[in-house]
Amino acid sequence: MAARTKTTKDRPSYRCTECGWQTAKWLGRCPECQAWGTVEEYGAPAVRTTTPGRVTNSALPIGQVDGRQATARSTGVPELDRVLGGGLVPGAVVLLAGEPGVGKSTLLLDVAAKAASDEHRTLYVTGEESASQVRLRADRIRAIDDHLYLAAETDLAAVLGHLDAVKPSLLILDSVQTVASPEIDGAPGGMAQVREVAGALIRASKERGMATLLVGHVTKDGAIAGPRLLEHLVDVVLHFEGDRHARLRLVRGVKNRYGATDEVGCFELHDEGITGLADPSGLFLTRRDEPVPGTCLTVTLEGRRPLVAEVQALTVDTQIPSPRRT
Repeated sequence: MAARTKTTKDRPSYRCTECGWQTAKWLGRCPECQAWGTVEEYGAPAVRTTTPGRVTNSALPIGQVDGRQATARSTGVPELDRVLGGGLVPGAVVLLAGEPGVGKSTLLLDVAAKAASDEHRTLYVTGEESASQVRLRADRIRAIDDHLYLAAETDLAAVLGHLDAVKPSLLILDSVQTVASPEIDGAPGGMAQVREVAGALIRASKERGMATLLVGHVTKDGAIAGPRLLEHLVDVVLHFEGDRHARLRLVRGVKNRYGATDEVGCFELHDEGITGLADPSGLFLTRRDEPVPGTCLTVTLEGRRPLVAEVQALTVDTQIPSPRRT
């Protein structure tokens, strides 16, 4: 009996778990994102062809497109509006990433309460905590509003169902790595799951004109966890930074389709919540009535934002002919 010839459908295919790049043979290093050991084997995708379909909206000359629908709306937090370029654009998808415990959930819960109004409902979906735990935080930071809706879900279909029921103008999902679709194989947070969840929420945001804020985890290296494709899909990528032993928090724009990426938002994290700092120089200055030797003031630039900081030079007497620092 003649051996069966191996066809194209039987050949294995390989894909990078970081950026999604595909190849027909295994490689130790992905040539797209330069990551080592991320190329893994998976089933060969079926070949599909797309035929021309029905057009939902006819193409218009660009001068006839109504640009007023993309007018930014304030989040109620001026420091976040500064980084976003004026506020949240309807239909925009924002990815906020940061280390654990830096204050991402506290900031977004405060934004959810301040952005809610009679005409604009806000839906806060948590996949990491229960609804009662989020309610305790909301009581502590005074983020209670009748137009702020809260749901604890980890299923993508349930999240989409909440969108149909609430019809919010702003969706906050904490976090995108905890939500999964039962139709996709893999654990929550995997490349396929993150891609499916992000793609479904982006489609819902564009169709409804709903702004969306997604919370993303970071790796040990400080990069956003999940496929690199996630950063390309969203409209805005923000990094939330800060030392957990200090009160100062910084929000930096890495990618922004609606504004500049060199703006920095300054916040102060305290027991009652998080507060925007219009002038954060007070955190870097020591108040003294008289001048002290060895200190001086300087102005530094953080993005396009000038900050006044105090520089201290500590010196001691020495008996060495040529002083040296030890």
